[in-house]
Amino acid sequence: MIEKTSPVVGLRTTAAAAPAGHLDIADVAKSFGSQPVLKGVNLSVLKGGTTAIVGPSGSGKTTLLRLIAGFEHPDAGRIDVNGSTVAGADQWVPAHKRQVGYVAQDGALFPHLSVGQNVAFGLEGARRDGGRRAEKTRVAELLEMVSLDPSMAKRRPHQLSGGQQQRVALARALAREPELMLLDEPFSALDAGLRVATRRAVASVLKEAGITTILVTHDQSEALSFADQVAIMRGGRLVQVGNPFVVYTRPVDRPTAEFLGDAVILDAWMEGSLATCALGGIPVRRPPVQGRVQLMLRPEQIRIAADGPISGVVLQTDYFGPETMVRIRLADNPTLAGRTGANGLRHTAGGEVITIRHWNASIAKPGTELFLRVVGEGVAFPPED
Repeated sequence: MIEKTSPVVGLRTTAAAAPAGHLDIADVAKSFGSQPVLKGVNLSVLKGGTTAIVGPSGSGKTTLLRLIAGFEHPDAGRIDVNGSTVAGADQWVPAHKRQVGYVAQDGALFPHLSVGQNVAFGLEGARRDGGRRAEKTRVAELLEMVSLDPSMAKRRPHQLSGGQQQRVALARALAREPELMLLDEPFSALDAGLRVATRRAVASVLKEAGITTILVTHDQSEALSFADQVAIMRGGRLVQVGNPFVVYTRPVDRPTAEFLGDAVILDAWMEGSLATCALGGIPVRRPPVQGRVQLMLRPEQIRIAADGPISGVVLQTDYFGPETMVRIRLADNPTLAGRTGANGLRHTAGGEVITIRHWNASIAKPGTELFLRVVGEGVAFPPED
């Protein structure tokens, strides 16, 4: 695959050349009636890699997954798996011949079959080598793999909780030993504690098996923790693709920054690689413009420190157990006040309110003056006029 320079940071576009990934998507578009859902999507996933496609509802995530699975035809573009085109202008490989496992959001179990029979349905060759005993053993292994007791094999789907049904669906998909696994929000029905444990276990199983995996989710933390590549979708396009650390710490624009997690956005003045704002001078790598900018920091970059150079007064706290969200009104920064941008707008500083996280609620009570220090770099975006 030939990579071309893209104005979108971290986004890889592909020219018409031999695919390099296990899964390659080139210029894929899809509409339903007069409504465009996907608008020229490009994505490459290496063999054995895990990619999370994350975005708000209606952004096109599930539609893209269904195109990869073979449940829908793209209107334009090409989808290659293992170097062979499975969907294109003159080529089409049906879903059952793509060696793809698919777990839908609702599980889609067969209600008339037991849990064990549902899982066994995915086994190649009804009995596998070794007959019924080997099949029963394999079903038990698959249930344990998704954190279910093998004794549940005798139950029917309606006797399980929604989360248990979803894990049975995942076990059934794993039974086929697919080369490509597609997961459409498979953990959404689980409670918080079990979601983390199951996600970690599933990620480990898929990685050890070397199965290329695509996870679709609207949960940002799930995407960042599960995958080695994150693709952010908005309005039918992939706006940024990269490893989780890069997309979180260096988002391509403000909407992406705010979607991926809490963000502190401040007016700032950019000179060289230093942005001056209400929090002082913050280094910025490769700023897009000079002069007036919007500076983005993650809340965890702003630390409470007795010797911090920036002061502020606590307005409000929200206690969440292991951490407390602290709203702070910052003191004036005379360095920034009165600056004039190229468009003639005057800049004010101070009085800006930010929200940070802190572990000790007792030192951040409303009315308390705190001193702050910023750790790491900020990200600058052109101003929104």
